[in-house]
Amino acid sequence: MSSPTIVRFRPHGAIAVAALVALIGAVPVASVSWYLAPVLLIPIAVVVWAWRAGTDATPAGIRVRALLGDRQIPWSDIRELGGDSRGRALARLTNGQVVPLTAVRVGDLPRLTEASKPAQ
Repeated sequence: MSSPTIVRFRPHGAIAVAALVALIGAVPVASVSWYLAPVLLIPIAVVVWAWRAGTDATPAGIRVRALLGDRQIPWSDIRELGGDSRGRALARLTNGQVVPLTAVRVGDLPRLTEASKPAQ
């Protein structure tokens, strides 16, 4: 028996690199005075988000990961997959709720739906 195939979608790695550069640039600003120290939190949050966020698809469902949490959605709860005007993928659930799929573009939807099929 083979293990289930997981299709992973992640933000582009350049986002994390840019946030690290911003963090390095923010250190001199934050070191001027103690009340400027929170400036460091923004690039740190972007680095953590870029490292953690994304969407994983398996035959059981999808898992949407964000900065502070994640959400498991079984395929049976998804009524339709589509996109918005900016090319981002969305999942409309059977309860009417719309969930943005992190790091998934409209062009990636065929790969996403392919993951819903059980491995043979």
